[in-house]
Amino acid sequence: MTLSLEDIQAAAGRLAGHIERTPCRHSRTLSEITGAQVWVKFENLQFTAAYKERGALNKLLLLTDEQRQRGVIAASAGNHAQGLAYHGARLGVPVTIVMPRGTPFVKVQHTQGHGAKVVIEGDTYDEAAAHAQVLKDQGGLTFVHPFDDFDVMAGQGTIALEMLEDVPDLEILPVPIGGGGLISGVGTAAKAVKPDIRIIGCEPAMFPSFTARMRGMTPEAGGQTIAEGIAVKTVGTNTYGIARPLIDDVLLLEEPYIERAVALYCNVEKTIAEGAGAASLAALLAYPERFRGKKCGLILTGGNIDTRLLASVLTRELVRAQRLVSLRIIGDDRPGLLATVSRVIGEMGANIIEVAHNRLALDVPAKGAEFDIMIETRDAQHTHEVMDALRESGYPPRTV
Repeated sequence: MTLSLEDIQAAAGRLAGHIERTPCRHSRTLSEITGAQVWVKFENLQFTAAYKERGALNKLLLLTDEQRQRGVIAASAGNHAQGLAYHGARLGVPVTIVMPRGTPFVKVQHTQGHGAKVVIEGDTYDEAAAHAQVLKDQGGLTFVHPFDDFDVMAGQGTIALEMLEDVPDLEILPVPIGGGGLISGVGTAAKAVKPDIRIIGCEPAMFPSFTARMRGMTPEAGGQTIAEGIAVKTVGTNTYGIARPLIDDVLLLEEPYIERAVALYCNVEKTIAEGAGAASLAALLAYPERFRGKKCGLILTGGNIDTRLLASVLTRELVRAQRLVSLRIIGDDRPGLLATVSRVIGEMGANIIEVAHNRLALDVPAKGAEFDIMIETRDAQHTHEVMDALRESGYPPRTV
């Protein structure tokens, strides 16, 4: 079996009217930041906030009546699960989802909210998938693979058709790779419509499954990436066979770039991206020379991120930008010291977030006191100005 443009066009016909035809918009600010000409496809605007609806629905619409009646089962860390659950409920198809332990709570809750039966089993996707196969055989269910399925790939490929309808002269598509379903469908459609377009895979450095297979190596995958949606240890057999000839290169992404991309989508585009959803933008941040001046189509694949994790990512970005800084000041333990330091900081226009007062630190004189003061500033330059003012006032700070 293989995947063709005709398969993807047929999928587009089936999906029409059942999913959002999401916008593909030019981002002037992201273009200025990255040096590329950036167009963003907002797949986080799907009802379940991720592109996975496309492949799941295409598969459901191709089931026989008997298969629909018996139901389907899948293993998924979240977005495939939600898409399958939502459209299964719409079509009256019973859905069972096996999720690995550690799946973000928001994804478990949303999947259950769409009416699916959720089974938590295994510490990894592979372990969850093995258990799903057991349940499939026991219940006579149809297994809907999240990526290594031709009907699923065809559904995902409809994204590229829409992008090239909206922006026909796109030159390069950086596409996130987990199991390979998205890049297989998108690559097939894009290369068929515009043969000279370049397809660049984007993988988290902790899970280089596609890269390892390209190099004939066993992937050394593992770790706590915020891009859990593409944290797949082994790329699909079918997806690799389809995608490999279409891909011009694969880039590995370190965590700080993925975090910054999530923060940029929030702060610049005022939209929410999960880690995997921001991977294509992270590639532009990590490898700007590869994309500079090119018309790039970024697929914001999903926005299902745990709220605590999002808060942490945004706060960490403030720390990276030196807009949130903890200063340590040592002075005499006498009345008014903290008030004097606070006055200097306030006059400089900075905001004090919290103060920790330590009189027992052994590296501080017995008659001294140590303060850790977290301040919020406009930018790194403003932070240095505040530190200079404290130094000139006789309270030299150091960052901690």
